[in-house]
Amino acid sequence: MIFPIIMIVICAVLGGGAFLFIKNSEKKKKQILQADEEQKTANEFVNVKDIKGKFLYTRDGLILCYLKINPISIDLFSKSEKSIIIKQLTANMSSIQYPFKFIAVSRPVDISPLIAELSELLTTSDPKQKELLKQEILEMSTFALSGEVVERQFYVVIWDKAEQGAEKDLLVKAKEFASNFTDNGIGCDILEQQDIVRLCNLINNPAYMHLEDTSFERSIPILSGGVVL
Repeated sequence: MIFPIIMIVICAVLGGGAFLFIKNSEKKKKQILQADEEQKTANEFVNVKDIKGKFLYTRDGLILCYLKINPISIDLFSKSEKSIIIKQLTANMSSIQYPFKFIAVSRPVDISPLIAELSELLTTSDPKQKELLKQEILEMSTFALSGEVVERQFYVVIWDKAEQGAEKDLLVKAKEFASNFTDNGIGCDILEQQDIVRLCNLINNPAYMHLEDTSFERSIPILSGGVVL
């Protein structure tokens, strides 16, 4: 009678141990998979494979080209001038038979040239003027640090599949697209490598300060818990 009871107890202990081992193994696998997911590189997160020259290469086999449209103040135009610009742009853009993406982002206004100019004027011998200049510089510096003064920037993205000769065809499209605006007196430039990196940072990295002269050396930032390190 004692031997069967002992065998039952041993089997129960072994079965319980095996069950706990399997559960712990599954838990460790889940932790490893979660850690691998959290340690995803920023390039994988934003679908960027590489940036060279005027092109951004994605991990899903596309080539992107970015154009920056320089803003204009429509308040300086009369109603007839606005109407002419609208009609001309509409006629020119009607020839675009491929998809494109329009992006509008806000960034702090770079008022450092204004502050530098005011600082140069501080050499005046007039004490009243010097005091007014100091107050103006302090006020401008406060605006710059607060980030309250922002400007809108406008970009257009065009793309194509990453195939042989695609860069040449895409660059032709970008130049034709830009000419639709430049022909109407609106500046439109094709972004270079450094400008594309800055735009990607401005859109995808909320901690990025766009006014800095950012270095775009190759690096591999790591995402830890959804935060770029």
